[in-house]
Amino acid sequence: MSEVVISCRNLRKTFAQGGLTVPVLHDINIDISRGERVAILGSSGSGKSTLLHLLGGLDRASGGSVSILGHDVQTMGEASLGALRNQALGFVYQFHHLLAEFTALENVAMPLLIRGMKRDEANPIAARMLGLVGLAQRTAHLPAELSGGERQRVAVARALVTEPACVLADEPTGNLDRASAQALFRLIQDLNATLNTSFIIVTHDLELASQMQRQLHLVDGVLRKE
Repeated sequence: MSEVVISCRNLRKTFAQGGLTVPVLHDINIDISRGERVAILGSSGSGKSTLLHLLGGLDRASGGSVSILGHDVQTMGEASLGALRNQALGFVYQFHHLLAEFTALENVAMPLLIRGMKRDEANPIAARMLGLVGLAQRTAHLPAELSGGERQRVAVARALVTEPACVLADEPTGNLDRASAQALFRLIQDLNATLNTSFIIVTHDLELASQMQRQLHLVDGVLRKE
């Protein structure tokens, strides 16, 4: 039986707005297995990014539970939760969020340094990960010296450098042209096969979603399988 890396049960999220309680997510139940690729689709404002943030422990649910590698996110303190995210998860966003003053290598090594690893230990690991995403010759380049597709590949390398159980990606191809997006599709598939890392991808891109093993649709705060 495959290991479950992220699980949620009866997950709910509401927001206070103008004195009213606005429900966004209703009783969401998901299990994400080791090495699985899952797409979450839905219209703008359907709660896709909110769900991703809850699954990644970046936000707290209004009800229900989220567990990451068996740890209940709802009961953890911020320090313990931060350490778990660093250990178990990687994040990729529509905008790469690279640090402009640091090289590709330094950006990718950052999660390892935050973990407390020494630079001379972290850099070879970061260099290897940049090699896996096809950027072995670009390690010394600053983000401004890279193309949009290359910057996003650096962001993927940074998300994977800690060898997380799962990568959560929010519209990772949203700012890419079609050729760069297709290259990123192939990269995700290759890394999924090579590293057995799970991917949860929020996307409007139906082509990207079709590359995933499961497609889940958020409709009016309810998650539906199709």
